[in-house]
Parts: sequence; C-alpha cells; structure tokens
Amino acid sequence: MTALRSIAFALVFYGLSLFWVLWAILIAPFGERAVIFAATRWSRFHRGCARLLLGQKVEVIGTLPTEPMLCIFKHESMFEAIDLLCLFDAPMVAAKRELIDIPLWGRAARLYGLIPVERTAGPAAMRAMRKAALAGLAAGRPICLFPEGTRVPHGEMPPLRAGFAGLYMLLKVPVVPVAVNSGALAPRRSWRKRAGTITYLVGETIPPGLPREEAERRVHRAINALNGC
Repeated sequence: MTALRSIAFALVFYGLSLFWVLWAILIAPFGERAVIFAATRWSRFHRGCARLLLGQKVEVIGTLPTEPMLCIFKHESMFEAIDLLCLFDAPMVAAKRELIDIPLWGRAARLYGLIPVERTAGPAAMRAMRKAALAGLAAGRPICLFPEGTRVPHGEMPPLRAGFAGLYMLLKVPVVPVAVNSGALAPRRSWRKRAGTITYLVGETIPPGLPREEAERRVHRAINALNGC
C-alpha cells in the first residue's frame, strides 16, 4: 500500500506541477501578488495530495508568527520546503542556487521571490541575501531559512551553516525556530512516503542581538526538538 500510494502521489503531484509552474509564469505580467497567488495554490495542492494520496496529516504545535520575522526550519524532506506557503502569508524562502537554476521552475521561483543562496560566493552572497531579505521584511513577508543547508535524515543533528548567523546579525529581527519530523515519513533519498502525521513544533522566539554562539545554540536545540518523534 505504501508503494502504491507513493507512486500515485508522484504521478499526480509532479505530473500536474508543470501546470502550476506555467500558470505562475504566464500571469507574472499582472504583478508579484499574482505569482504569489499561484504559488500558494500550488502549495495547497501539494498538501492536499499528501493528505488524500499519502495519508499524511499536518499538525502545528505552538503559534506561528503573523508579522515578518526570520523563521528557521529543520529540513528533513521536500515536504516542508513546499508547505511553507501554507504556513505563512507569502514567505520568502532562501534556497540553494542550483534549485533556482532549474528550467521553468527556476523562472517561477525567481518571480515569486525566492532568495538564492550561493555557498561559495562569500561576503558578496551574504550582502545579496541581506538586501533581498530586508526588502521582503519591508514588504511584510517573513523570511524562511533552512540552516542545515540540505535535507537531513530524521534523528541527525548536524551543526548549523554560517548563513544563519550572518543573517541573524545583519537583519537584527526576532527569530522563530521550528522543528519538523517529516523525515520519519518521507526519508531522504527514498521515493516511498508513509502515512502519518507531520508535526511542526514552534520554539520560543529568540530576540535579536544575542552573541552568535548563544543564538546558534538556541536555534540548534529548538529545531531538533522532534528528533525522537
């Protein structure tokens, strides 16, 4: 049953995602909000496919912010990367540059306002991220970041990459850390996705201005709070 559910999900979600990508590109002349509208509907379509075809429910423990902040997420599967648009109003997501360079999808991602992360570009890349993030915050959009840099198997706790500390010190805004256990149902490098509940656990808001080590310690502990679940 798990295999059949996973195959059905792949055929329906990935097969029809091309429609959403093309729609976002076609309506781009109508402005950023039109692209955001299309992207949000795509995210809701993804959550619906996960619920109906995979039997995956979503649970949020705690309260996610409605005002623009820096939101830091555990990253265990592609689920939360897409589902962010269901959790927030038009979030700007920092994503590795390789994803934004994908034909068609990358074009739609740029129109939406994804923030490209170039890991080897040094200070210039951080300045570009800061500029894009400040513009998003000024427009009332939360900034979402996966500080581990890539998907992590459920239960593992790698150190945070330097990008979080850089943005934290440059943006000077509160940080909301969020744990997620999606990897328990959708393991990395596996096409099989199991039924169950994907939980988001919202941690205590971290104020701006803390020493780097303290901010990283709090975030690391909070985003790994569901490792045993």
